[in-house]
Amino acid sequence: MILYGLKNCDTCRKAMKQLPDARLVDVRAEGVPPEVLAAALAQFGERLVNTRSTTWRGLSAEERASAPLELLQQHPALMKRPLIQSGSELALGWDEATQAVLGLA
Repeated sequence: MILYGLKNCDTCRKAMKQLPDARLVDVRAEGVPPEVLAAALAQFGERLVNTRSTTWRGLSAEERASAPLELLQQHPALMKRPLIQSGSELALGWDEATQAVLGLA
């Protein structure tokens, strides 16, 4: 299981505590593989972009109008976190629904 997020993100840390066998991939340092990012965008659409983040608020109107995939490639911290890959399944965020999908709730 791979958890894409940020090592200093509180939500990612909560997820890692409950998923001790998962490997954390820091999206700022290592990025998200293009095929995983494309699959996540296809599955979650606009929800993949965290429009409540500090990074989003710092973008210009022109940058915000860019395609989500392009935005996430340029600013990996814009991705809603964590993005969890378990085999071929993807889960986004750390809520009860995600935990249920992963068999934790």
